[in-house]
Amino acid sequence: MGTVEAANKQAVETTLGQKKPKVVFVLGGPGSGKGTQCANIVEHFGYTHLSAGDLLRAEIKSGSENGTMIQNMIKEGKIVPSEVTIKLLEKAILVNENDKFLIDGFPRNEENRAAFEAVTGIVPEFVLFFDCPEEEMEKRLLGRNQGREDDNIETIRKRFKVFLESSLPVIEYYNSKGKVRKIDAAKPVGEVFEAVKALFTPSKEKLVLEGIQDEKFGLLHVILLFKELLDHLYDMMWDRLGRYCVYR
Repeated sequence: MGTVEAANKQAVETTLGQKKPKVVFVLGGPGSGKGTQCANIVEHFGYTHLSAGDLLRAEIKSGSENGTMIQNMIKEGKIVPSEVTIKLLEKAILVNENDKFLIDGFPRNEENRAAFEAVTGIVPEFVLFFDCPEEEMEKRLLGRNQGREDDNIETIRKRFKVFLESSLPVIEYYNSKGKVRKIDAAKPVGEVFEAVKALFTPSKEKLVLEGIQDEKFGLLHVILLFKELLDHLYDMMWDRLGRYCVYR
């Protein structure tokens, strides 16, 4: 006879398998600007932003035993057990009608990553990595004055240490799979988002293929997309022909 835990896992896999959500992991050190850029992506590209940190803080506010455990671990700069965060993420994905999600601040280590993929069956489309020097992140965290309990110099430096030791191996793993999209997060917010937009704006060729596969696209829409693609190829052909004639 299977355990209740095994049955619950199978139910989650089945439900998420039916929903087939598109997931992008968003990683970066504390103060790298992940939250700001996630808000921009939500506004411009229709994703739902799931912050692992926000979900954990909401659980703390609930006053539950689980919340107390989470609070103590965060104070000590430790990483919350995978099963706790995964359960919160699963629930958030399933109750939301959207099928495109930014998961911010997770996975934080290799165990998180392996557990998430094993339990949910979800492999991210790609990993958005905001790369920012530690000095810049520290300056941002100390200056943002959000009243967060973990925004003091001692805890901030513990968080940096945890990120370097635990999260970088996750980035290296996904980089070996060709899934990491690295962004220079030390630049001004507007410049950072310009780089982000390029990753989320599909090419004309991709739009055509998605239009054919998606029943929600009408025939006229697909024809117009093909026309744009042909115009693009036509312009490229004449541009190259013109250069050839000049060189001749």
